[in-house]
Amino acid sequence: MKRSQSRELAFVLLFEKTFSDCTLDEIIDNANMARNIEADKFALSLARGVDKHIDEIDSLISEYSHKWSKGRISKVALSVMRLSVCEMKYVDDVPISVSINEAVELAKKYGGDEDPAFVNGVLGGIARFLEG
Repeated sequence: MKRSQSRELAFVLLFEKTFSDCTLDEIIDNANMARNIEADKFALSLARGVDKHIDEIDSLISEYSHKWSKGRISKVALSVMRLSVCEMKYVDDVPISVSINEAVELAKKYGGDEDPAFVNGVLGGIARFLEG
């Protein structure tokens, strides 16, 4: 599985988590049983990384999504940004620019018309903070 496919699968799992009280592992198990989706190591590490660091990740997103409360951000954009922030902070072998580009592509594919630009702007601010 290509890394972009792994990111997309991690995004789907995280997006589903925004609608469910199930644990991430339950969502992963259900996806495997119901839809025969088997996540690879990279997808699982990203999804679990977000789950483990969600408070810190959401804090960064809130700080850089000026005047947008977490409740106002679309679930697609929020899930995509969570995934990307996790990758930027905790995955050393992926350049930040690649993580942002992949997030914008996911936002284009799954989000509304304004999501890609919003995701790009917020993640750009977070990237400058992390690199500085």
